[in-house]
Amino acid sequence: QVQLVESGGGLVQTGGSLRLSCAASGSMFSNNVMGWYRQAPGKQRELVATITSGGSTNYADSVKGRFTISRDNAKNTASLQMNSLKPEDTAVYYCLFSQAFYNYWGQGTQVTVSS
Repeated sequence: QVQLVESGGGLVQTGGSLRLSCAASGSMFSNNVMGWYRQAPGKQRELVATITSGGSTNYADSVKGRFTISRDNAKNTASLQMNSLKPEDTAVYYCLFSQAFYNYWGQGTQVTVSS
């Protein structure tokens, strides 16, 4: 079992920045994927960015060039640096830890971008 704790959400103005953090703990394998998804009101949860334990990254087209995902394998933490934020980035952001065909989710943290 893996537990995830997220932090860093908040309210910012258009063009501002936020940094989200996710800390994983529990029974973790060395080969895994961490990432961030988001869900806006009335919409499905969508991928924002992922990063493997080997450092390979994947980003949604809507955030490429603005968001950067990183991780510390030794501490099993992942961060999402969000720059040039837009109102359409407003959503609840969820941390993901995926290993051995199991997905573990954080509780979510609210990000609100005012126009």
